[in-house]
Amino acid sequence: MSSVLTEPRTSAPYVTLRVSPVLELTDEQFFNLCQINRDLRLERTAEGDIIVMPPTGGETGNRNQEVNRQLGNWTRQDGSGASFDSSTGFSLPDGSDRSPDAAWISHARLSGLTAEQKKKFIPLCPDFVIELLSPSDELADVHAEMAEYIANGARLGWLIDPEERRVLVYRPGAAVEELKNITQVSGNPELPGFTLDLHEIWEPKL
Repeated sequence: MSSVLTEPRTSAPYVTLRVSPVLELTDEQFFNLCQINRDLRLERTAEGDIIVMPPTGGETGNRNQEVNRQLGNWTRQDGSGASFDSSTGFSLPDGSDRSPDAAWISHARLSGLTAEQKKKFIPLCPDFVIELLSPSDELADVHAEMAEYIANGARLGWLIDPEERRVLVYRPGAAVEELKNITQVSGNPELPGFTLDLHEIWEPKL
């Protein structure tokens, strides 16, 4: 599996700003910073570094939309949780702030949040996360991000690699599983009944 996670990609388009310990932003300040820079997708590492990511390209945006459409449709039918798109921020237990391409959290966990908490970055790690690898992403970086979600409490994670037509599956206490040349992937048992159709992910209709 090590070779799977270290394949070279082109240089990542994002910029990492190392601001700590010169500048220590509170959660409120970082949230406000994101609000006044809506054209950028900002994340924050557990060490306080700010990651600046520009808008995605057309194919990646179309694939993201398709992933969220399918997850949203299942979420509505299932009724046991809520799904979120890539514009949603999550404050993880380790102090980082992340925005996966798609996420899902059970209503049982969301019910413990106040109305004010739901308006800002959600102070929970999602139960389920999806990241879509774009052509310019470094696989090792996104793999580390997926491992971070699992370490912070996610029960299931998918890293979808359209270029290689594969899905890397992450679960707590288990080795990363590679599913190659598949046309669908199942969320069972963590998300009973959810199956992601990959046809339009592999070949987006633009």
